[in-house]
Amino acid sequence: GVCQHHDLGALGTAFNVHALERQFKILKEMGVNAIRTSHNPPAPQFLDLADRMGLIIMDEAFDVWQVHKRPQFDAHLFFNEWHQRDLTDQILRDRNHPSVMIWSIGNEIPEQRDTSATRIARELAGIIHQLDTTRPITTGNNEPGPGNKIVESGAVDLLGYNYHNGKLATFQKDYPGKKFIGTETASALESRGVYNTSPDTIQRWPGGMVVDGKRVPRPMNADNTVNAYDNISAPWGHTHEETLKIYKKHAFLSGQFVWTGFDYIGEPWPYQWPSRSSYFGIVDLAGFPKDVYYLYQSEWTSKTVLHLLPHWNWQPGKVVDVWAYYSNADEVELFLNGKSLGTKSKQGDSLHIAWKVNYEPGTLKAVSRKDGKEVKTTEVKTAGAPARIELSADRSTIRSNDHDLSFITVKIVDKDGIMVPDADNDVKFKLSGADGFLAGVDNGSQTSHESFKADHRKAFNGLALAIIGAKNKPGKVTITATADGLTSASLPITIK
Repeated sequence: GVCQHHDLGALGTAFNVHALERQFKILKEMGVNAIRTSHNPPAPQFLDLADRMGLIIMDEAFDVWQVHKRPQFDAHLFFNEWHQRDLTDQILRDRNHPSVMIWSIGNEIPEQRDTSATRIARELAGIIHQLDTTRPITTGNNEPGPGNKIVESGAVDLLGYNYHNGKLATFQKDYPGKKFIGTETASALESRGVYNTSPDTIQRWPGGMVVDGKRVPRPMNADNTVNAYDNISAPWGHTHEETLKIYKKHAFLSGQFVWTGFDYIGEPWPYQWPSRSSYFGIVDLAGFPKDVYYLYQSEWTSKTVLHLLPHWNWQPGKVVDVWAYYSNADEVELFLNGKSLGTKSKQGDSLHIAWKVNYEPGTLKAVSRKDGKEVKTTEVKTAGAPARIELSADRSTIRSNDHDLSFITVKIVDKDGIMVPDADNDVKFKLSGADGFLAGVDNGSQTSHESFKADHRKAFNGLALAIIGAKNKPGKVTITATADGLTSASLPITIK
C-alpha cells in the first residue's frame, strides 16, 4: 500500500470524486491494494469510493496528541478538549465501511517515549473498543523498539514502524508473538524524467560528510530536481528497492505503506523555496508515473512488465546508465540500433538490471524472454525538435453536474510522434462549445510557480495536464492547445 495526503494537486484539498477515482485507478494499476489516510480521517466519500473499488484503508485519527510538532498551529491546542468527541465521531461515521481494515490512533507521536503515552494510548484504544471490536488498532512509530511507551501500553494490536529498516530483522526477538505492520516506508525522492546524477551509489539527501570536524552538505542539484533513478532518499528513509528487498526477505512483515503514492503540495524535502511540493511520490502531482512506478508494478502485480529508463536524448559519446524493470521473464537483451549490447538477468536480490551504454542517437530496444521465448519488447527512441502537441483524455464523456471532470494529458512530440523528453513549451488552452470550464492545469514540476488556475502551462519534461470541468449544460466542449512554433491540437469532450 501507500500513504496519501488528501490534496488533489491542481484542484486543491476539496474532495472531488472523479479526481480521487483517477488517483485510485493509477495506484491500483501499479499494484496498490491499501491506502493509509495520513494523517487524518478522510472525506466520507473517500471511503465510499474505496468500498466500491476494493481498496483496504488504514483510517488514521491524529498526527499529534498533547505535545506539538509545530507550536503555533498544531492540533495539540485542541486535543484535550476534542479528542474524545473527534475519535468517537470518526469511528461511528466510518465503522460500517468494509474498506476500513485498521484504525490508527497516531502518527509519530512526540510522547511515544514519555509515560503519558501509556495513558493516552489506552484511552484512545478504549474509545474505539467501545464502538468497534472487529478491527485492529495501530500507531505509526518513528522511535520503535524497547522503551516506546505506546507499544508497551498494550493498547495497539499491530506494532507499526515508520522506517527503521535496520530494526526489522530483530522485531520477532524484540516483540515475540506480536504482529507487525510497516505504517510508513521508503521516503525515496525523484523528479519525473530527470537523470542528472549518477545512480552508481545510494545517497541520502541532503546528507553530507564531516571535514575537519565540520559537516559539509552534499551538493544537490542547482535546479532543485532529484534523480529519477531510484538511488536517493531522505536521511531517515531508504530507496524503493532497498525497502522492497527487506520486506521480501522477512516473511513476518505483513505489508507496508510507502511514503507516498502521489506527490503532494508542501513539504518539498530535500529542498526549500522555490520548491513548493514534495518529491516523495511514486506518481507526480499531475498524475504522471515516475519510473519507479514500474518497479512496483513488476513486484506487486501479475502484469508482464518491461520498462526502460532513461530517455534517449543525450550528447554524443556520453556513457548512459540504462536500467530495466521487468517481470514474468528470465532475462532481458538490450539492443542499440539493432546491435546487441548483451543479455542480463536479476542477480541475487536485485530488482532491476543495468547497462553502461555509449550513447548514439537512434533506437534503444529491450526484449524480455522466458525459457528462450520472447515475452515483451519495448523501445526508447531519440526525439527530434518539438513539432506538435498531442492531447488525450482519461474520459471522453462527462456529466453535466458541476463537478465531473476530464483529465487531458498534453504531450509535446516531434514530427514522428516521439515525446520530446526535455520539452518545456508554454501551452495555451482555449475551450469552445458547451458549458465546460478549465478547472486546473499542472505539469508535475515541484518548482513551478505558475498558477494552477491559469489558462496555460509550460510542459515539464514533455508533459502537461489540463483538467476540464462540466457545468449544467449538456453538449460538446472542445479544448484546443496551442504553443509558439508547434502544430496545435484539439479534442472534443461530450457533456451529458
